Amino acid sequence: MTDKTINWGLIGAGRIAHSFAQDLPHAPHCRLRAVAARDGSAARSFGDKYGITTAYEGYDSLLADPAIDAVYISTPHTHHARHAEAALRAGKAVLCEKPLTATPPEARHLRRVAQETGGYLMEGMWTFFLPAVLQARAWISDGRIGELIHLKADFGYPIPYDPDRREWDHHLAGGCLLEMGVYPVALAASCFGGKPSALQVSRQRAENGVESDVVAVLNYGDRTATIATSFRAKLQNWAYLIGTEGYIAIPNFWRADRCSLFVLDDEVERFDDSRKTHGFDFEAAAVADDLRKGRLESTRVPLVFSEGVQQLMARIREA
Repeated sequence: MTDKTINWGLIGAGRIAHSFAQDLPHAPHCRLRAVAARDGSAARSFGDKYGITTAYEGYDSLLADPAIDAVYISTPHTHHARHAEAALRAGKAVLCEKPLTATPPEARHLRRVAQETGGYLMEGMWTFFLPAVLQARAWISDGRIGELIHLKADFGYPIPYDPDRREWDHHLAGGCLLEMGVYPVALAASCFGGKPSALQVSRQRAENGVESDVVAVLNYGDRTATIATSFRAKLQNWAYLIGTEGYIAIPNFWRADRCSLFVLDDEVERFDDSRKTHGFDFEAAAVADDLRKGRLESTRVPLVFSEGVQQLMARIREA
């Protein structure tokens, strides 16, 4: 695929798919060619809105479409493993919305399927492709905050309890940990790597048993991550990467468009990406670049990392 444009198909036509469709025209070497939904009228309406000429009822026809190179999966969490496996076996490259799966065994299975088929699979952890997050990482690599020893990150928004709503539905792996908590968990895992030696968890549950509020302290030896997620309240939704000589503040880190570098109380540098998109174009462009260069996996979000995040979320659930 060295010189070709990557033709995308969408599996799912919900809220996140709209954001992805709006951003994809800004990603180099990417073109949106088809959309599929369970409801054919929903797929056609989606296609009309974004000028997509091909709309399918059901997903099999899209996966059989030889014009499609890559698919973006944005169906409910419990469907990710099945849809991603079907796409891989159909020969499509796969960008699957986070969380990659609902359980660690599903993540392990998908990694085996990707290896077996020789297919490309990446979890849609778009945060790690945003310029502000990359700038923060560059400051850390350059030693601007000294040694990174603390991480604080949270992500929460109030969502009224409704057991039939996707975010709360335990049949669809509902709960704030998988829906929103995956972001601070993944950030901690990417910064500190490996497995925490110990963790402490405070958790509240909704009437149907899913998590409504989670606070966790993860111990990585001489480094500590404090993370939180909630459906009960709007949290600050910032990330702080704290070192021995300074710290980095990232407002709304999960969709970050800026970050600041502090030494003690003084802001010494600020970065603003001034983008015009939601930010999904950066991960789509990275996938397209991988495919055009013949890579079978992302170096920024490899499958072993996504599997590790699943394992860490399972430990938090069980703690």
